[in-house]
Amino acid sequence: MIKAVDKKINMNSIKKYLGLVWIALAIYSYSILLKTAIERIKLVPTTDTIIQWSIFAIIFLPIALGFVMFGWMALKGAYDSLPESSNAVED
Repeated sequence: MIKAVDKKINMNSIKKYLGLVWIALAIYSYSILLKTAIERIKLVPTTDTIIQWSIFAIIFLPIALGFVMFGWMALKGAYDSLPESSNAVED
């Protein structure tokens, strides 16, 4: 019984650590995308390039925000106690 409790505590700390990783990954990847977009637009400032990189930035923004929300929830412990089976899920 004690081993199961220790394992659960370790998994919860790993989940919280990975929450920080998801948040950092989202911020870092979106900043790389914006940096690349600005560089490419300065390199070839045509309408096609501006539209293309603007669409990339707009499409990836909700994905990055989703990573941040997922990481925040993991950091706050929302995934600490997951159900063992679908019968344990309550509406």
